[in-house]
Amino acid sequence: MSLLTILDAELAFGLQPLLDRASLTVQAGDRIGLIGRNGTGKSSLLNTIAGRIELDDGEIKRKEGLSIAMVEQEPALPPAPTLRASLALRGKIETHVSAHDDRERWRIEARLIEYMHRLGLDEAADPAELSGGERKRGALALAFALAPDLMLLDEPTNHLDIDGITLLEELLAKQTLIVITHDRAFLDRVTTRIVELDRGLLRSYPGNYSAWEARRAVELAAERTAARKFDKFWQQEEAWIRRGIEARRTRNAGRVERLERLRVARAARRDSIGRVKLAVDAGERSGKLVTELTDVTKRFGTTLIVDRLSMRILRGDRIGLIGPNGAGKTTLLRLMLGSLEPDQGTVRSGTRVQVAYFDQMRAALDPDKTLIETISPGSDWIEIGGERRHVMTYLGDFLFPPQRAEAPIGTLSGGERNRLLLARLFAQPANLLVLDEPTNDLDIESLELLEATLQQYDGTLLLVSHDRAFLDNVVTQTLVAEGNGVWREYVGGYSDWVRQRIGTEDDASNASNTSNKGGGVAARPAARAQRGKLSYKEQRELIALPAEIELLENEQRVLAERMNQVGYHRERVGRIKSDRLRIEEIEHLIAAKFEQWSALEARSRADQGFTLS
Repeated sequence: MSLLTILDAELAFGLQPLLDRASLTVQAGDRIGLIGRNGTGKSSLLNTIAGRIELDDGEIKRKEGLSIAMVEQEPALPPAPTLRASLALRGKIETHVSAHDDRERWRIEARLIEYMHRLGLDEAADPAELSGGERKRGALALAFALAPDLMLLDEPTNHLDIDGITLLEELLAKQTLIVITHDRAFLDRVTTRIVELDRGLLRSYPGNYSAWEARRAVELAAERTAARKFDKFWQQEEAWIRRGIEARRTRNAGRVERLERLRVARAARRDSIGRVKLAVDAGERSGKLVTELTDVTKRFGTTLIVDRLSMRILRGDRIGLIGPNGAGKTTLLRLMLGSLEPDQGTVRSGTRVQVAYFDQMRAALDPDKTLIETISPGSDWIEIGGERRHVMTYLGDFLFPPQRAEAPIGTLSGGERNRLLLARLFAQPANLLVLDEPTNDLDIESLELLEATLQQYDGTLLLVSHDRAFLDNVVTQTLVAEGNGVWREYVGGYSDWVRQRIGTEDDASNASNTSNKGGGVAARPAARAQRGKLSYKEQRELIALPAEIELLENEQRVLAERMNQVGYHRERVGRIKSDRLRIEEIEHLIAAKFEQWSALEARSRADQGFTLS
């Protein structure tokens, strides 16, 4: 059943249209992941669906009586003595439930209390004193309590720890929703359809994020090929009309009109948005030892953050810190860097260590300074890896146009501030990168480029992140908060830790053998997780392979139909040869992908305890 239909929607702020005759239908049971670059208008689209922004043109048809609940990126809670009272007031504002609707109000309040408890919230907390994560969980609790027909979620995983994200995934399993998120693991686990907002248009793809990746790669390649052919033809026509007086005498009126249409189409075509260009200068090589902690203990009041932790961080280590909000991940980073003194124990720093620190609170950014002053104070030039570059060019690598270079930082969006902080961070040579929640507010494309950059980084990396896919793709070991100040080290990324943790929980004797005296870090496991288990990347490949095979088979069928047409033998020799080579190539690709799919499927079944007869 259709809940909502968007027809030929147009919306613009300034010269760039966010929606350009965009259309979309939302069915009951859809769980739609809305993706696209920062600034393309995803949040604006959610606000138009919620009725908070009017379209410039087009229409939105809603099912009669459709109820919608929206959780914004930074939810605002009305002033009230307690969190429960604040959420009840927010719910009354959103749903217009009056005091006379006692039965409905009681149902909502009962569900609100239930979801507040499930999300770990204190009903009596002062809403003015809440953290960003607590405000987000409060708004989510209210959205679930309202039991809407359609839920709109704008970056719901921001400020949530991994346990909170996995709980949210479970709660959303039976909802109809549209969600904006950069968390690819969340998209893979929650969504049934991906809708991409790209240059004003909405493109819908069945399946989750991994399936979308496979299909979109083929589409983008075809789009680039078509654009190159268009440009070549247009340039030929432009050259023809400029050949001089003799050519102009023989002009064909129809050809001139066609050229005018080509010029209009060329001007109207909006090319793909640019990509952020990242490069990290690892600077001078540090000594083999980066930092060493010996029996380090740290408390804040009665809360034990670190309990007698001993570990060594060596050059080239890539460590991800995992733990719930409040576990002390940022505190532990500061202890490692020597910017915070331990209550007990010692911290020894290595030689020639150059640190670059990405702060999740963005404290390094002065809102009154301009972008240029932040990146290169007092100079128009910047030196990176021995190369001298103009600061405008460098800012352009991070998608900041020249007209924004003199803008104050206070006018930037969250995603723009993150990009600027990365630009500032990577402008300095560093053999120790410390990244505290670098993925917040980054779009998926920038996130994947940051991943690729860090994978090629030669220095040492300390990373705090709740993004499971990012951890899997970047770190080689994890340091996990296990409660009561205990931190334990595991080989591999997030998925490897989960598998090792499950094995540890199933075998109490193993757990005691891997814990060290005094609650410090355990000895590193001798080997990575079992080879038979699928990594996160392999799980994504397994999900995407059927769609990839289908696309190849479709291309094979189209080519075969063309080659069987009457008169095909009169085609150019080069075209016939190219088609035959491509047919052969597709056959090999399909065979290889089937073999890969079979192998991954067999390993997946074995991992789950299934066997084939």
